[in-house]
Amino acid sequence: MRKPQIDYAAVFRALPGMVALLTPELVYADANEDFLRLAGRTREQLLGRYIFDVFPENPNDPAAAGMRETEASMLRAVTTGERDTMALVRYDIEDAARPGHWQQHFWSPVNAPVLGADGQVELLVHRVEEVTELIRAFGSGGGDTRANVLEAELYTRARELQEVNERLRKAHAREREVVLALQAAMLPPPGPTGSHGAAVRYRPAIGALNVCGDWYDLVDLPGEALAVSVGDVVGHGLEAACAMGQLRSALSAACRVTAGPAQALEVLGLYARSVEGAASTTAATTYVNWGDHSITYSCAGHPPPALLHPEGTVTFLDRATDPPLGARPEHAPRLQARVPFTEGGTLVLYTDGLIERRTEDIDVGLARLADSLTRHRRAGPEALADALLADLLPPTGNSDDTALVVIRL
Repeated sequence: MRKPQIDYAAVFRALPGMVALLTPELVYADANEDFLRLAGRTREQLLGRYIFDVFPENPNDPAAAGMRETEASMLRAVTTGERDTMALVRYDIEDAARPGHWQQHFWSPVNAPVLGADGQVELLVHRVEEVTELIRAFGSGGGDTRANVLEAELYTRARELQEVNERLRKAHAREREVVLALQAAMLPPPGPTGSHGAAVRYRPAIGALNVCGDWYDLVDLPGEALAVSVGDVVGHGLEAACAMGQLRSALSAACRVTAGPAQALEVLGLYARSVEGAASTTAATTYVNWGDHSITYSCAGHPPPALLHPEGTVTFLDRATDPPLGARPEHAPRLQARVPFTEGGTLVLYTDGLIERRTEDIDVGLARLADSLTRHRRAGPEALADALLADLLPPTGNSDDTALVVIRL
């Protein structure tokens, strides 16, 4: 059977129900036939115009909030990259044939982002169902009075739901501020590393619910050595941040008293069993020895550190990777490997927020990281850290936290 050739533009325009496409700046890119018909606008009146220039708020209703709530929902979808469903909203429409005459309408909107290959929001699908007649029909059996009462009751309940959702968002926003302040206190700038430059970065996830438990740490070791670590606690919010603080401190202490990174992660794994929310945490630890120009490393379920050589090639340190902390039913020694480095190279440790995307294999993200490192190989640690974030994180923000450490060898 021959596969049919589908004209997706024709399908979109024939879709039942009101559907419009907007840019991330909330400018109309297209609208289907039902949208044009039910909104009383032509395609020429929509395309290329800002949505709230086409459909402004009813100036005769001082309590109107439809525009503010619709804009907030759309911007949340653009910022988070996730679908945002609104409660019932009243949004009056000006009669295109009679300027100054406003018609009462009730809508049930959904705003869904369309992501491009790079994970960025390219379009916003704005789907709305007009429920004005449905609301009024519920009260039609009891005359106009009952209809008006029921209409007001339904709208009031929808408004209450919207207000509850807004209070929840504000509460989550306050929690996010607390978590970010806690993380900032526990992730200080790196101390002196002698003549070897170092840069650290932490970028929280977008959205009030997505603050996670990523961390980094740099520890001076006896002789000409430095321990560099990153880790990622599973989960979100205060619990993840608190677990992160405990694990970071424990690993910092373990690095100071153990013979190598594998033993440090073994100690951390045993400790993690007693920390609430620490199960399945990933971590990577490296011991950089400038005396013999070597890097000894071990990874607990974590993406491999990257070694940028002076000539621009990149090696991923992936020969010593074991399961995450607490993933094994019984304690077992962890793997450890050692590689030489050339002076002038760069060591980069990071958490998965830098490279992972929902729609991609991790190898694609690693290749993107290697390409960025090669292109910016002559940059110093601070400039390189900024370049990596600019190249690899979506401009609209990422859905996962990102910790990053760059060390010039």
